Amino acid sequence: MTTEAEEPTLTIDELAARSGVTVRTVRFYSTRGLLPPPVIGPRRVGHYGRDHLARLALIEEMQHQGMTLTAIERHLRQLPADLSPHDLAIQRAVVASWAPDTVETVSRAELDRRAGRPLTEENVERLVAMDIIARDGERDGESVRVDTGLLRLAVQLLDVPFSQETILAARGVLTEHARAAAHELAGLLRDAVAERDTEDVKSLSAHMHPLVVQALLTTFQRSLKEELREWLDGPGEERPREAEAPRGTPSA
Repeated sequence: MTTEAEEPTLTIDELAARSGVTVRTVRFYSTRGLLPPPVIGPRRVGHYGRDHLARLALIEEMQHQGMTLTAIERHLRQLPADLSPHDLAIQRAVVASWAPDTVETVSRAELDRRAGRPLTEENVERLVAMDIIARDGERDGESVRVDTGLLRLAVQLLDVPFSQETILAARGVLTEHARAAAHELAGLLRDAVAERDTEDVKSLSAHMHPLVVQALLTTFQRSLKEELREWLDGPGEERPREAEAPRGTPSA
């Protein structure tokens, strides 16, 4: 659903190009109710916003994970209708976390398609610096190796007005603390299932993985929001802190 903060500015052709899909695909998703209707402007031209981009990215991610169209429809029906693009991006991150680490060799044309937009040589150089793309083994500039799990996120970071050094430092902080949290959580889960047999442990691990990831994302999101609010309000402004989930309880 489009809000005042995200005025619809894309035609269906522009939406398809930005999303890396065809116009026919956009129309098909719309007829199945997977996308909200566009805002109709002058001359009966439909206009789309960031919420449509975010929903398309989520749908494409679920398809990439092998979900059927019926399963995707069921999943989207369970989501609140007024989710913001930010919330949809979190949903996509959870879905993407189900996938194994994947590095693929793709052509430059395919790289642009997966990125959702044409990439300039400067863009590619920044992605190389982020360790998202590798030119090792590249032949005649026609193919690159790409971390498909992080590509879309990295492409969004191309538009963030931060220096390359700041982005890499932020990635380092996130990696360091994510590994520490994963290590401690794995230890807790390992102790909790120590008495179970191997098959039970595998089944429980597969079930818990997306739940734990969603809990971590939600908890981090709330913590970051609080930090940014304190920074923007300044030290003299006191605001009540959001209630935290009891220790050891996943936040959904």
